[in-house]
Amino acid sequence: MEWREGEEKRMGKNGYLPLFGTRPARGLVFFRSYAASIFIGICFICFHRVSYFPVTERWVWVGMFVAELWFSFYFFITVIVKWNPVFRSTFKDRLSSRYEEEELPGVDIFVCTADPRLEPPTMVVSTVLSVMAYDYPPHKLSVYLSDDGCSDLTFYALLEASGFAQLWLPFCRKLKVEPTSPEAYFQTTPEPVDDAFMANEWLIIK
Repeated sequence: MEWREGEEKRMGKNGYLPLFGTRPARGLVFFRSYAASIFIGICFICFHRVSYFPVTERWVWVGMFVAELWFSFYFFITVIVKWNPVFRSTFKDRLSSRYEEEELPGVDIFVCTADPRLEPPTMVVSTVLSVMAYDYPPHKLSVYLSDDGCSDLTFYALLEASGFAQLWLPFCRKLKVEPTSPEAYFQTTPEPVDDAFMANEWLIIK
């Protein structure tokens, strides 16, 4: 991507590549033109309200004017937020080049579930295994599951997953698997037929 290449050319003051890139949103000319037309309309309405004060039905006039002022305030707040939006993308591969493993902080990840019928244990297990397979020092990564439903089914599913994790995590690190969720990976990744050894290992894990 062009904007990523531009970020790579710019080195920080400490000599490292930036950890994230910034890209401005497209189509701002159309949005700002639309906002300007609404602003002009608001100015005409306010000018009309101030220059013309009816003799009768004043409370109706005041109510309409207050409603229009509230709409104008809401419009300005919305435009300010959307006036110059940007998109940021992180470069996770640069983190290890900037910091040594000892300098990385410990990370705690909480996975929450409540109802095994709405959130099947297989989905919960895939989520837990996916975060356990993050490219991060294992001794600094802790994963916790919070089951508000106290489901026995979820408990035994996680118990089985703890055994499967001993196969899945080395498999992820060896092949640099993406995505790291077992369910998502096997649904989107075809079997590696070119390498017989890898194909056999792939089938065993699946």
